[in-house]
Amino acid sequence: MYSESDIDAAVEAGALSREAAAAFRAHVAVARAIPAVDEESFRLLTGFNDIFVSIAAVLMLVAMGWLGNMIRLFAPEPGPSPFIGFAIAAAAWGLAEYFTRERRMALPSIILLLAFAGGLFAGFAILLGTIFDVDNGQPERLVAMIVATAAALTAGGVWLHWRRFQVPITVAAGTAAMAALSLALVVAAVPAIGGHLFKLLLIAGLAVFALAMWWDISDRTRTTRRSDVAFWLHLLAAPMIVHPIFAMMGMLSGSAAPAKAAFVILIYIALGIIALAIDRRALMVSALAYVLYALSSLIEQSGAVDLGFGLTALIIGSALLLLSAFWTVARRHIVGLLPEDIALRLPVVDPSRRPLDRLGGSSG
Repeated sequence: MYSESDIDAAVEAGALSREAAAAFRAHVAVARAIPAVDEESFRLLTGFNDIFVSIAAVLMLVAMGWLGNMIRLFAPEPGPSPFIGFAIAAAAWGLAEYFTRERRMALPSIILLLAFAGGLFAGFAILLGTIFDVDNGQPERLVAMIVATAAALTAGGVWLHWRRFQVPITVAAGTAAMAALSLALVVAAVPAIGGHLFKLLLIAGLAVFALAMWWDISDRTRTTRRSDVAFWLHLLAAPMIVHPIFAMMGMLSGSAAPAKAAFVILIYIALGIIALAIDRRALMVSALAYVLYALSSLIEQSGAVDLGFGLTALIIGSALLLLSAFWTVARRHIVGLLPEDIALRLPVVDPSRRPLDRLGGSSG
């Protein structure tokens, strides 16, 4: 399986001409009866060896974390040692030098990046927490500052990782760290605002969504690595937007009242229209659990208790499969209703309109 980035690399290396790449993409679009731009292609597996290496890498990272916990330089017993995270981060970077930089393996690269970012954050958070003894009832402002500092240092490490390896998910990881930094700084400055975290998370999610759209707009034909970066940013933004909305509606506690459940379904339809317009499915996937719960509540409250979940799954599953089958047609109608200046910023609808000079563009 080859990704759009692989085709780009072949064009840049001279193995394929731009015309041949364009013809190949057109052939795939015709064969699949859907434009490649609508496929949301990203490379996860290049073969079973990716799974084999990923399993081995996870075992190695777990072992390094276990051994790192034995270094008690800054962590007296019985607390965890910050070297759990630092050892995992160092091992992840070292493994990435070969499996990411040399072999360009997809799944291992994703796992190693997440391990690197998570290890850095955990290491710095544990280290600072141990130094300032947060277990002894330290004020909320200090805890927020520790989180902010750990997030800032993690963001710096992730930026270095991006400069070295250019893994598309890295931008999303760095953005997540910056979002955590921003939220922690706000809480540190105004501790009373801690009771409004869902609102803050929603604002952060909208900011991440805007950043994802900026990357998307820069590659409307989705033929460079910039589209892969946008994919992961949308995957990050979706739960940051969807979860706070439904949490503030009270969907996380108790059964949904009929009016509330109906409103959730309307919100899901609106998210579906946005997903069609921007040609990204992450918003719909993130909200799926909530709409399943809301529709199931409506069916059960109508008296069909035994049929609740089964009928809900049938309705939602059928609707999503139908939407998937007619995604391109539905998207063409949605985009056609938008003002022209907005439509021209969204991913292209007609693959025959792709300009050839974009096909070999920089990976960005």
